[in-house]
Amino acid sequence: MDDLAPEIYRQRLLVEGRYRAALDAAAVEGFLLGLARALGLTPYGQAVVHAPGGQGQEINQGFDAFLPLVDSGIAAYFWSGPGFFSIVVYSCAPFDPGAAVDFCGQALQAAGPLAWKEF
Repeated sequence: MDDLAPEIYRQRLLVEGRYRAALDAAAVEGFLLGLARALGLTPYGQAVVHAPGGQGQEINQGFDAFLPLVDSGIAAYFWSGPGFFSIVVYSCAPFDPGAAVDFCGQALQAAGPLAWKEF
């Protein structure tokens, strides 16, 4: 991917996997805050957690969430039926991607291996 703004530091990480953790809106918010802490990133607002509440396809039911960070944000998507998650950490401050992958696996009680990619 071309770097169209080399003067701006950006680190991006996508982590995906299957989870066994019991999730509700409060647990999703706690996960986002815990991930930010684990990476040394600072939230500046409340996490926003949405659930489609039956709208759309049944397979897409779960949670969509975002936590604003001083240095950007964390977006998280959870599919309740298949127990699948997709997390994007976008930061203008460096963080340890291994710590993010480890935290996601432990906090979400990963059911199998996790896939991840920095970009």
